[in-house]
Amino acid sequence: MPKHSFSYDQSKTSYPILIAIAIAHLANDMIQAIIPASYPMLKENFHLSFAQIGVITFCFQLASSLLQPVIGAYTDKHPKPYSQLIGMMFSIIGIIALAYSNNYYSILFSVIMVGIGSSIFHPESSRVAFLSSGGKRSLAQSIFQIGGNTGSALAPLLLALFVLPHGQHHILWFLIIGLFAQIVLSYIATWYKQVLHAVKGQTKKLIKIPDLSDTTINFSIVILLLLIFSKYVYIASITSYLQFYMMEKFGISDVQSQVYLFYFLFAIALGTLFGGFLGDYLGRKYIIWFSVLGCAPFTLLLPFASLFWSGILVFIIGLIMASAFPSILVYAQELLPRKLGMVSGLFYGFAFGMGG
Repeated sequence: MPKHSFSYDQSKTSYPILIAIAIAHLANDMIQAIIPASYPMLKENFHLSFAQIGVITFCFQLASSLLQPVIGAYTDKHPKPYSQLIGMMFSIIGIIALAYSNNYYSILFSVIMVGIGSSIFHPESSRVAFLSSGGKRSLAQSIFQIGGNTGSALAPLLLALFVLPHGQHHILWFLIIGLFAQIVLSYIATWYKQVLHAVKGQTKKLIKIPDLSDTTINFSIVILLLLIFSKYVYIASITSYLQFYMMEKFGISDVQSQVYLFYFLFAIALGTLFGGFLGDYLGRKYIIWFSVLGCAPFTLLLPFASLFWSGILVFIIGLIMASAFPSILVYAQELLPRKLGMVSGLFYGFAFGMGG
């Protein structure tokens, strides 16, 4: 029997791996999303100001944004199949620390741990999605992203059900998600390690380099970064303060406000999925323009809307906002196909963190 019976076909889409990495992304981003979803509870428990809430967001985004491009650039040259497991371990430590935080500085420590975990997780996970795509890159990117967006959408609902009625310590329930993710990531890491062995010495032959000058590529990457940065500024603002806005304007409870945050985050998940498919059929450029300009009228209406219409507007805004994400990421990956980790770090990490 041959020592290595595994074979890798880059033209064949590996759906089990795509689904597995989407599930892992769901778990990772669900743990991340606990942080903004818990702001009202933390604000009340520790008598925090809105400025202090902003610092919590800044620390989380900074830990993720500064490390992610560096880790991505390193793993481009030295792939680490098991690094995602290490990243999830940092996130688990962060969850435990958040559940038992008894002062402001321990909260900052916990969110920094989760940020570091995210910065380690994303670069190699994005590469796994790329390698398992079988050439269907928009589809693979949509599946990968919808996993993360679904996790972000579910976090406030689960927090409202299992944590808010019982108290801060019940954040520990999310450990189940982290431990389950470790099992899924072990399966992915084994496949990834086998792929690396199968393509050893053939990487340059398998990668298609765009016939563009370095100046054109660099300029295009900067434009794409600015586009996604502007979107993340918008998303970070809503996820950080939407609950407070709904509670203040309409007098609803903390638990009820989580439902409106869910509307927005779930719409982002749907927008990511549909945006990936529509980008293939209608053209990525048109989807990006629609996403950039389409949110403006609904955003301008939001301050004048009733409670009912606020929910609808928030959903529409999230749907349109997220529709360009797959197209932007695939453009960037095709421009720099040998630097997938760095691209992931820049777009999932740096742009998202600076936007926050």
